[in-house]
Amino acid sequence: MIANVFKQALREPLVHFLAVGSALFLVMGQLGSEDSLDRSITINEAEVTRLASQWEQTWSRPPSAQELDSVIRDYIKEEVYFREAMRLGLDADDPIIRRRLRAKMEFLATAEIQNMEPSDTTLQHFYATNKMRYTEKPTFSFDQQFLGEEEDKAKASLAALIAGEPVQAQPLSVAASMDSAPSDTVARQFGDAFADSLRTLPQGRWSGPVQSGFGWHAVRVRKVVASGSPKLSDIRQRLSNDWRADTQTIREAAAYQALLDGYDIRIATP
Repeated sequence: MIANVFKQALREPLVHFLAVGSALFLVMGQLGSEDSLDRSITINEAEVTRLASQWEQTWSRPPSAQELDSVIRDYIKEEVYFREAMRLGLDADDPIIRRRLRAKMEFLATAEIQNMEPSDTTLQHFYATNKMRYTEKPTFSFDQQFLGEEEDKAKASLAALIAGEPVQAQPLSVAASMDSAPSDTVARQFGDAFADSLRTLPQGRWSGPVQSGFGWHAVRVRKVVASGSPKLSDIRQRLSNDWRADTQTIREAAAYQALLDGYDIRIATP
């Protein structure tokens, strides 16, 4: 049983790697090479408190003495593997490590902005500068009947509808009525030209025919709410979030540029 487990372990890539790494370390030691690896690991009281706090955040209770001991031992194991991996140069040319380090650098450049709250003056200036971003789109409440793809037949059907005669609307995959629908929602279903026409059609009666991507429609506009700019107080949280996101982007770009300016970049072209 033990022999089988030992044979299986010998086939594990990590075992092979650690064996090779240890052999290299012994050879370098025998050759008199100076080992620059810091082999002192000190777990001070602050570190123990931090580890205990992390445990409590995860499990919603303080760790027992045995659990805390296990956490500390696992941290030491992680530290040993980390230092040995760095000594063997495993961090070099590793795309995953490169991405993680880049993400940490970007976080350091923008961490301060995460918890900042803009003042009223800052928000007012941001709102004024980005007014179009917050302009509300007009909304439409309307009914429609699809009259077919031929304009002349559609005109005849519309005339009959206006005269109060029964008209058989042709089936269509879109709704026969929409309430308080933003213009872009209408445009997605019927097309831009159809949505634009709702701005000028008379309200309260059938009119048209109005063309969409399907064909021709009789349309009865019931209500139009014009576009406008909301009050700052109504969108304060949205403004605050957008200001924080924009400021974060600007700061990250500035931090990167400051670092980039310290490098001599040379690109070989084929």
